[in-house]
Amino acid sequence: MKKSKGRHQHPILVAVDFSDDSEAALLWAIRHADNMKAGIALLHVVHEPGDQPGFYKKDDKDLMRPLADIARKMMRKFLKSVGKKAPKNKALRRLDSLQVSGVPAKRIVEVAEKLNARLIVVGTQGRSEIASLIIGSTAEQVVRLSPIPVVTVKSAQKKKKK
Repeated sequence: MKKSKGRHQHPILVAVDFSDDSEAALLWAIRHADNMKAGIALLHVVHEPGDQPGFYKKDDKDLMRPLADIARKMMRKFLKSVGKKAPKNKALRRLDSLQVSGVPAKRIVEVAEKLNARLIVVGTQGRSEIASLIIGSTAEQVVRLSPIPVVTVKSAQKKKKK
């Protein structure tokens, strides 16, 4: 597990996949972190989803790069985008950024336990009930597996697919 800065005691763990819902989850967490007197641990689990091959390899330059390197690049871009939406937020400037590999739901809960996190915040893509029953979303799996509270956040606006 790689981290970028000093560890906060009992942080809010925000798990992201760089989606609009993840952005909404991070924005929710940074708005509440100061009130909770908590730091933020921002986590991305590197996992090439079977239903989205090529998720990390966006262009020809990325074809030979390890997924972890591409994920770090995506994290920087994600944080820059969120920073523009909350430029004065202290919690955003102090967060710890972590990256691990594995199956997302399981690794999110493991990292939360290792960090002694007080709360897990994840974005939810809002699949239909049937799709969730068949495959189950990462957010739903985290809710089921986690021994600590989990907040799921949905983005207010969905970008239209091209």
